[in-house]
Amino acid sequence: MQANKLWPGLLLCGAVTLAALGLERLEVQLFHRAWLEGLVLAILLGSLIRTVWGLSPRFDAGIHFGAHRLLETAVLLLGASVSAGAIFDKGPALIGGIALLVVIAISTSFAIGRAFGLPTRMALLIACGNSICGNSAIAAVAPAIDAEGKDVAASIAFTAVLGVVVVLVLPLLMPLLSLSAVQYGVFAGLTVYAVPQVLAATSAAPLASAHIGTIVKLVRVLMLGPVLLTLSLLGRGKGGGRRPPLSQMLPWFIVGFLSLMALRSFNLLPGFVLEPAHQTANFFTILSMAALGLGVDARSVLKAGGRVASVVVLSLLALGGISLALIHLLHVM
Repeated sequence: MQANKLWPGLLLCGAVTLAALGLERLEVQLFHRAWLEGLVLAILLGSLIRTVWGLSPRFDAGIHFGAHRLLETAVLLLGASVSAGAIFDKGPALIGGIALLVVIAISTSFAIGRAFGLPTRMALLIACGNSICGNSAIAAVAPAIDAEGKDVAASIAFTAVLGVVVVLVLPLLMPLLSLSAVQYGVFAGLTVYAVPQVLAATSAAPLASAHIGTIVKLVRVLMLGPVLLTLSLLGRGKGGGRRPPLSQMLPWFIVGFLSLMALRSFNLLPGFVLEPAHQTANFFTILSMAALGLGVDARSVLKAGGRVASVVVLSLLALGGISLALIHLLHVM
């Protein structure tokens, strides 16, 4: 694809990204926290532009490139932020329990989505976002299953709103459910979507809650690698005929993600590359979300609004129930 065809769309994506990051910073200045992350704002702004003004076809090539190749690059770089080292000393029972929870939660949420008539890919997006790490998981899984932009946008929009609600409501459950500091930390780590949200949800609890919650949350994030690999293998391997070559079954960005995750886990990545890799992955993710938003007419997303919202809420309630059962099963005190 010729570079001059990409620039109009990529520049527009960049403008939307900068506007989203500016609004996120304004939120922090006004409210001391970002209720809507730049990633979500990028989708909303992009979709607003597409819906209200429409776009010339000359932007399409760059928008498509941003929504796919840049997102795949962001997924690759995300591997440098995931390390297994910090969680090994917490014991195999907790680690295995969290892995089992992710599998059960994905299966349950996917079943709920299909029961409500959602398309398979959208049901998978919501299931992975709900069970692993919210918007980041949805963004990472999308290229692995060839999800459509409108499905990604709808999944992220509803998951993001519910993520904010969870942070506000979760602290009220600590006395209601008679949870100890450690139990509440584990519960927050198992149910909240993002690591910063775990810190927000445990800010009013004892410090032990934040510590254990962050570690549990990191284990959930660690499950993103195996889930991505599994979904890619299942998706690429479907259909009759000869089995596709390994290079097609394992896309370059998933191989890169797993490689960087392994290098980080064994402390083989130089320390000075970790923060730039994290910042670049974050920027590319927001840029790709702007591209996804620019490719989505909000009117088509809102048609599925009621069903998607119901699936997201029921999936989160199921995750909460499974999490409490795991806490009691493992006798977390």
